[in-house]
Amino acid sequence: MVVLRGMRLLLPLLAIICISLNNVSSVDRNNFRTCDQTSFCRRCRAVSPGASPYELQLDTLQATASSVTAELLNTAMNVKFVFQLYSLSDNTFRMKINELSPLKPRHEVQFVLNGEPNYVRLDLVEKTSAKAVVKSGHNKVEIFASPFRVDVYRGTELVISTNARGLMRFEHLRPKPAPKPEATEEAPAEPAPVVDDTENDPGSWEENYKSHHDAKPNGPTAVALDFTFPGAEQAYGVPLHADYVALRNTKGIDPYRLFNLDVFEYELENGMSLYGAVPVLYAHGLKGSAGVFWLNTAETWIDVTKPDGENVVSSLVNLVSGSGQEPQVDTHFMSESGIMDVFFFVGPKPLDVFRQYSALTGTAPLPPLFSLGYHQCRWNYNDEDDVRNVALGFDEHDIPMDVMWLDIEHTDNKKYFSWDPIKFAHPTEMIQNLTAMGRKLVTIVDPHVKRDPGYYLHRDAEANGYYVKNKDGNDYEGWCWPGSVSYLDFFNPATREYFSDRYLLENYAGSTLDVHIWNDMNEPAVFNGPELTMFKDNVHYGGWEHRDVHNMYGLMLVMSTYEGLQKRSQGALRPFILTRSFYAGSQRYAAMWTGDNLADWSHMRMSVPMCLTMAISGYSFCGADVGGFFKYPDAELFTRWYQLGAFLPFYRAHSILESKRREPWLYNPETTELVRLAIRKRYTYIALWYTLFFEHTRFGTPVIRPLFAQYPDDKDGFSVDNEFLVGDTLLVHPVVTAGATQAQVFFPGENERWYDTDTFEIFRGRSVHNIAVDITKIPVYQRGGTILSKLERVRRSSTLMHNDPYTIIVAVDDNGNAKGTLYIDDGETYKYKSNAYLYIQLEFSNNTLKAKFIDKKAHFASKAWIERIVVLGLLKPITQTTIESKSVGRQSLKYSNDDIWNVVVVRKPGVSVTEEWTLYL
Repeated sequence: MVVLRGMRLLLPLLAIICISLNNVSSVDRNNFRTCDQTSFCRRCRAVSPGASPYELQLDTLQATASSVTAELLNTAMNVKFVFQLYSLSDNTFRMKINELSPLKPRHEVQFVLNGEPNYVRLDLVEKTSAKAVVKSGHNKVEIFASPFRVDVYRGTELVISTNARGLMRFEHLRPKPAPKPEATEEAPAEPAPVVDDTENDPGSWEENYKSHHDAKPNGPTAVALDFTFPGAEQAYGVPLHADYVALRNTKGIDPYRLFNLDVFEYELENGMSLYGAVPVLYAHGLKGSAGVFWLNTAETWIDVTKPDGENVVSSLVNLVSGSGQEPQVDTHFMSESGIMDVFFFVGPKPLDVFRQYSALTGTAPLPPLFSLGYHQCRWNYNDEDDVRNVALGFDEHDIPMDVMWLDIEHTDNKKYFSWDPIKFAHPTEMIQNLTAMGRKLVTIVDPHVKRDPGYYLHRDAEANGYYVKNKDGNDYEGWCWPGSVSYLDFFNPATREYFSDRYLLENYAGSTLDVHIWNDMNEPAVFNGPELTMFKDNVHYGGWEHRDVHNMYGLMLVMSTYEGLQKRSQGALRPFILTRSFYAGSQRYAAMWTGDNLADWSHMRMSVPMCLTMAISGYSFCGADVGGFFKYPDAELFTRWYQLGAFLPFYRAHSILESKRREPWLYNPETTELVRLAIRKRYTYIALWYTLFFEHTRFGTPVIRPLFAQYPDDKDGFSVDNEFLVGDTLLVHPVVTAGATQAQVFFPGENERWYDTDTFEIFRGRSVHNIAVDITKIPVYQRGGTILSKLERVRRSSTLMHNDPYTIIVAVDDNGNAKGTLYIDDGETYKYKSNAYLYIQLEFSNNTLKAKFIDKKAHFASKAWIERIVVLGLLKPITQTTIESKSVGRQSLKYSNDDIWNVVVVRKPGVSVTEEWTLYL
């Protein structure tokens, strides 16, 4: 059933309404500040649009091969800054603004970028008293002197305008003002002239929140800047928030906040901070895509508005009615400290801006194959017998599983790198028993250290100065799971080296190379701290306040963990790490998940846009706790969550200590069977996941994608996030409402075919259909024009499927063509970097399927072979099949035709994946 365009546009609104009715989380908002309760956010947001006091001194402008530099003056305060603009490869620019002569150095972010950016030629082509114009390739930047403004062009199209609304604010370092004398009745004090734009804010030089005091020794240091995106209709990015893919209009409500926090039972549909922060924002419209990366690790707030202030409902109405107003997105970034360091991405398409960002901060390294399987976790498995029995339970119920997890209770009184001497007295034997089943173990290591004089880690940290200091220079003490704790200072290179060495097998007694790591509570979480985290006036190595580096604390921890796991195997084996807290660049070291969610339909639904936003922000390895961390899911919710989780990159069940046990076989037999089928389906697609992660590593493309990423010209899909794409191959529409018997599926793409992966029925693009969804089904479709490779002999773990034969599914487009890729290596080492792999191009045209190697120099001795080839959508039955390769020569094959769905099945081609071959139909 094809519906009108306007009705399709209402689908995201209907989803929003459904979520709102079911939002039942119980976060304590009193624990977390609003913008109005945060002095720097108040000040920055109070700047009114208009003429900016900042002027570029063009007579000071100097040009080099790849940059221009000039002085920038705040005319209201008579303070000078230095402005720098650089040109980078791949349609990217960088702008830095810092104080020209600060009282002390301001924090500039390190460790986040994936090496030094690739700077390229930048030509100064025009300079007048009013502006300067520079060009890089076909792009240009116009720099206006008074008021200061920077306009970025893609060709002749203006895509980003900086300070167009005059909201720039750069609070220079200054001496603390002397107290004003109190007025007396005889001689009232004369009002002093206003010379300081912060003096009327009581939070400028010190600030209180609840019972916590922030000394602010450096006073006000905020930086803020506005970015306008002409022609854009939606903005995306700035994770992590429990919100939709398309960012909401923040006019009249709090901005989106980036300040990594441990939020208990977080709310949905708002911009409250959660566990991670990635300050990259994209804007997209029919004219193209652009983006900005705000490289600042301090607390940051982001306003997103449209000039007319329209809300979601009015926006949809205008789109339906065809309003002719030129679209535009306005944004405003506000950070507490640091400098302005901004990267501009000029697209032109969504996949281009995603790649441009990933080129700066890096892609996820190719993960070990087992990490793409199913993970079983709870807080906590009781003891070694419990671990063994759960692992055996998966075998008894024929459910594959790759990884068992242990939470904090496995340790000796919450002392990390240890084992409970009674419950886990024989860890090496327990791990080896798992390994014999083709499985791995993940243990937890948090950044807080129990202040126990008998604990070697505490003694070493205290003796060597490895802890974060408080404002008085003493070791900072807080409260977390072990009780009284201190926090390792990972900004200290000696701390990082010491910590990474704890993972060596000789130091982590009882561990093996099959133990991988979970870094949790690394926001950092402090139960008795302000907003459940560390004091901002704490001090790190180098003299930097915690306020300067808060959002990258978790990154520094996982960077050290990654180094330790690599050293443990002398660089031979790929680590797997899961982190809760993250920043831009964390994707180079660890997977992440959406944190402490609820066993609730709304939280399951929101896991999709949360992970989609992570994926387009460079962080594809994302998942959510299947079944929900808090509370207990009923059988229907449990089943639907497993069906959805099978199509997110990270697939793990997890639950809180107090919750009822929920291994799949503890539900009724029907539910157990449905969960079994969902997990087994994941394993049939594991070759697709592995190939997509390889291509993400190489090309920077997101593993899962919102519809607009693949269909940038289809306005109807700009806000759709109740369904998503796996690569460019599968369309997934999870069932996220109780009692659903139908799902309204939007099929994108004007000329696309979409094949139901269960029935092979064809649906046309640019249409909406009501699909029947009993409890056994969620709608999943393969795009016409794609080829995917499946492993249909599912075993107890992915490790045991490594040499199994492949089934190739060819779904042709309207022209009878299709393409796909397949990547194969050993699944665990770095030998692929020495060309020990296979990267295969599969291409179907003119009823001929060819397999060729993309990288001719690569080789891998796989035992896998092609078991079956299924071709979907041929216009007429075939009468003969022949295969040709070097090993089999040319021979005829058995086949069958399904005339109803135009499906051809070719049985046992028998060719190896290590050779090129051709199939003729």
